[in-house]
Amino acid sequence: MLSKHDSIQRDQLEMNTLDQLVPNHLVRKMEAAIDFTFIYDLVKDMYSEVGRPSIDPVILVKLTFIQYTFGIRSMRKTIEEVETNMAYRWFLGYGFHDKVPHFSTFGKNYERRFKDTDLFEQIFYRILMTAANKKLISGEHVFVDSTHVKASANKRKFEKKIVRKETRAYQGRLQEEINQDRENHGKKPFPPDKFDKEETKEIKESTTDSESGYYVKDERTKQFAYSFHAAADRNGFVLGTIVTPGNTHDSQILEPLVEQVIEKVGKPEAVTADAAYKTPAITSYLFNKEIIPALAYTSPRTKEGFFRKQDYVYDEHFDCYLCPSGETLKYSTTNKEGYREYKSPKQICRTCSFLSRCTESKDCQKVVTRHIWQTHVEEADHLRHHQDVKPIYAKRKETIERAFADAKEKHGMRWTTLRGLKKLSMQAMLTFAAINLKKMANWTWRGPKMA
Repeated sequence: MLSKHDSIQRDQLEMNTLDQLVPNHLVRKMEAAIDFTFIYDLVKDMYSEVGRPSIDPVILVKLTFIQYTFGIRSMRKTIEEVETNMAYRWFLGYGFHDKVPHFSTFGKNYERRFKDTDLFEQIFYRILMTAANKKLISGEHVFVDSTHVKASANKRKFEKKIVRKETRAYQGRLQEEINQDRENHGKKPFPPDKFDKEETKEIKESTTDSESGYYVKDERTKQFAYSFHAAADRNGFVLGTIVTPGNTHDSQILEPLVEQVIEKVGKPEAVTADAAYKTPAITSYLFNKEIIPALAYTSPRTKEGFFRKQDYVYDEHFDCYLCPSGETLKYSTTNKEGYREYKSPKQICRTCSFLSRCTESKDCQKVVTRHIWQTHVEEADHLRHHQDVKPIYAKRKETIERAFADAKEKHGMRWTTLRGLKKLSMQAMLTFAAINLKKMANWTWRGPKMA
């Protein structure tokens, strides 16, 4: 039952303009932050001058920004909100009684005009460039991470398949250095077919969305998902993003993601990432690029009761290891994975009092491996304690981690209704573009202009 006050207010008649109803709304700040007419130049080749007039492309793009900025779960629901929300109507340039496009309009335009284009990527970088021109981007420190987005796929509907393992981005460089290392140790280089041997693995492929990947975090979290990899600056602006199936390891994407940042924004002084990224390949890549790696500490993974790997001391001059009892583990070979193998003398090890803490090998021989790029990992470990590097890593939680948290809690990125890498890449670009635009709009807002 309505109160008397409610009935009086509902019958109230006033003379107002739409402009007066949205004085400090976020959409007004967004409109002030960037001129959306740049979209006309981006889509001019996608529209024909012949035929029935189309929906204004700026309106279509603004509709997606309403959806992703305010975390509305679908375009159908977005249209429903626009019909009754005066701020959204103002943002689109609609009056009180203008008819809003049907919710299927964006889907049809995506299929006909936008599907095989880089429109959303161009929009993302246009917003980023605008923020850079306003001196809001600080790209000397880049923070890299990934998050999983639940796919629109039933985790119980899948087929098991044998597929070829993906070629790593650094594979060619690694093969050259492996053979060079073998030659330096008097070993024959591997023939090309040794590296080109096809390696396979068994995966679960969704029958609902075959481009997603089966992701296992723990016993409770097993699902088909996508990985959204992103890089952010120290102000929390997202500088680049790549979408992969959810079973892609984070370390495989850092190199292409940093290359993307270098191309679009510029080379950073330092790159920060968590322990999943602290690999020989990544540290080697960053040092070769003259970029400081600010990486996490990784605890020793040693079986209880056994010596840790750091208990075996590497002698760089003689290229050997010394075990806790003082015996020498000499170089044996460099395998095709890039690891040098150092082996202990069997005869001495059989009578060693430390044998039970050293190895469970049947032939009583301890083997210590060392990657040919291990010196880069060790240098990254030393830098972790440096007074200039330690504070950089500490900012991860308020940069890239904050961006992912906001994307999931406020912008609908916890799960997706879309399917396929192309559509998920569109979602990633639009979500992070909305986050960047929202941040830029709030930071540059000076209030409504007075008449």
